[in-house]
Amino acid sequence: MNKIVIKETQNSAILKFEFSDFITKNKSYEFKNIDEATESPLAQKLFYLPFVKTVFISGNFIAIERYNIVEWNDVKDAVAEQIEEFMANGGIIINNTTPETKKTPITIYAESTPNPAVLKFVANKIITTKTAEFKNIDEAFPSALAKELFKFPFVKEIFMDENYISITKYNSSEWLEVSNEVRMFIKSFIENGNEIINESLLSTTPKSEKQELSNFDSLDTTSQQIINILEEYVKPAVQADGGNILFDSFDETEKRVKVVLQGACSGCPSSTFTLKNGIENMLKDMLKDESIKVEAVNA
Repeated sequence: MNKIVIKETQNSAILKFEFSDFITKNKSYEFKNIDEATESPLAQKLFYLPFVKTVFISGNFIAIERYNIVEWNDVKDAVAEQIEEFMANGGIIINNTTPETKKTPITIYAESTPNPAVLKFVANKIITTKTAEFKNIDEAFPSALAKELFKFPFVKEIFMDENYISITKYNSSEWLEVSNEVRMFIKSFIENGNEIINESLLSTTPKSEKQELSNFDSLDTTSQQIINILEEYVKPAVQADGGNILFDSFDETEKRVKVVLQGACSGCPSSTFTLKNGIENMLKDMLKDESIKVEAVNA
């Protein structure tokens, strides 16, 4: 028979009755009255005791909160015996009427990027509708997946967009040694139904997607043209490489365009070449202005 161990808590009104084995899996329950306790025949039985106020069931214990009409010292042994007797007679703690959540099969593959420090992990489903960049675990609070990935000691930065995650590593590890471990972790995390990212917690950056640029209409014509060119011609290419580019500002006097590089583009050895020989030349040509200069504010 499963012997109950009685343990006090910091709240004198609540007592824990511990089992030697787990009695629930990955879920906790709280019942305030007998009507709420339809999932738990044991909790319903406990509510017949006039001093039982709340029943908590989690892990390997049942915690009971009492009304002040009794003291635990007077009734705790009798409650433990009642639980033990209930279990010995084949009583059910929780009705497993809810079917287990089935895993959703997902494919994750790793893809190299122009930045040797960054690997792109691509999923066969959309994982976010907003771009998200996290420089450390404190910044990653909107994403449970990003927080877990930062627990790998070699993970330096994380960038998420649509159906992929770009991870920047420290030089202490080589992707050849750790990429499969990361890939399998991401696959398992998503397949088990965990929340990837809470987009409502992402800060809205004025310099993000064009459609989210609240002051787009108030910008000068050249800035609007630059944003349109970046969105239509440049962004798809850098996204394919596991990165992103955002418009920051345009100085009409200096003819200087400032952009923000994210993901694989940030810190990439070839990013300067791309800015000068790719994006800058494109803007010069399309804007018909040879004096245009492009620089990254985070290069």
